[in-house]
Amino acid sequence: MTPSPASPRRRVLVTGGAGFIGSHLTELLLARGDRVVVIDDLSTGRRDNLPAHPDLEFLHADLAAALAQRGPALGPLDQVYHLAAAVGVRLVVQDPIRCIETNVQQTAALLAFAVTAGPGGSPAPTLVASSSEVYGKAQKSPFSEEDDVVYGPTSKTRWSYACSKAVDEYLALAYHKQHGLPAVVARFFNTVGPRQVGAYGMVLPSFVERALRGSALEVYGDGRQTRCFCDVRDVAGALPRLLENPACHGRVFNLGSDRPISIGGLAELVVRTLGSRSETVLVPYDRAYEAGFEDLRQREPDLTRVRQAIGFAPRIELTRTIHDLATSMPGGRPEPMLSSGGA
Repeated sequence: MTPSPASPRRRVLVTGGAGFIGSHLTELLLARGDRVVVIDDLSTGRRDNLPAHPDLEFLHADLAAALAQRGPALGPLDQVYHLAAAVGVRLVVQDPIRCIETNVQQTAALLAFAVTAGPGGSPAPTLVASSSEVYGKAQKSPFSEEDDVVYGPTSKTRWSYACSKAVDEYLALAYHKQHGLPAVVARFFNTVGPRQVGAYGMVLPSFVERALRGSALEVYGDGRQTRCFCDVRDVAGALPRLLENPACHGRVFNLGSDRPISIGGLAELVVRTLGSRSETVLVPYDRAYEAGFEDLRQREPDLTRVRQAIGFAPRIELTRTIHDLATSMPGGRPEPMLSSGGA
């Protein structure tokens, strides 16, 4: 992973690089020999997610402000990965203004900056992180990148995040079309793994935290809704491959696993994998989030496009992800893995 002495060293910007996915990507880039600048306001990320490394520069700052004040000093950049965002269903419901403004305004500022951030004022290849939430509540399964999207009414806060990420995608593709920005959009489907926290409505770390304590695992709704969970280490490894392939520029890619599991089944798998004695309880959506909360019965990606582009295939089994996530938590000392199979 270390470049040869004759290879030029890339200078890379990772926004949101102290967050869950961003920190794994940052480690990967450092390991291959890149010089990395991370900008993160630490609203949901943590400084201790990042290693002490001579090739890492960390800026604790609001992204738009940092770009306005220090933009020219950050470059020239060979690559940009935009992972800064307000994420998590609970955060969306509790603070929709912050989520909407963060996702749209910060992305707009980042893309305007990236157009001239490369060597000699050229556009810097930029990957924009999006979300499967963009598909809204469409009933088709699996979702493919060119499918129509369907959202609920604006009175349902839950859909504001989906709309904000859709605007991010429109912006990235527009900058590619109008300004020649080599932009790629990656739609994440339930990325999970070490360093993820449950404070913002992320289901797997919430389950793991409770299982480690021996507390009841709260399953929202009837537990029969299905999702596909992909390890963050598989996802992070795919991002440079997408950005560095010119055939991917100006396109959107689903990124995740296509192996569904019910949320109730996920709770049972967590308990079994960690050797926990926790029980599971059903919690109505109205009590978990807000009155009239809308959710999807299933969400599964069509991975045909990303497989054809970079040969992507998730490799880490869900049981391993659960075990490693538990081990990464403060005080996490799970029992040896009881199952080597996935879900």
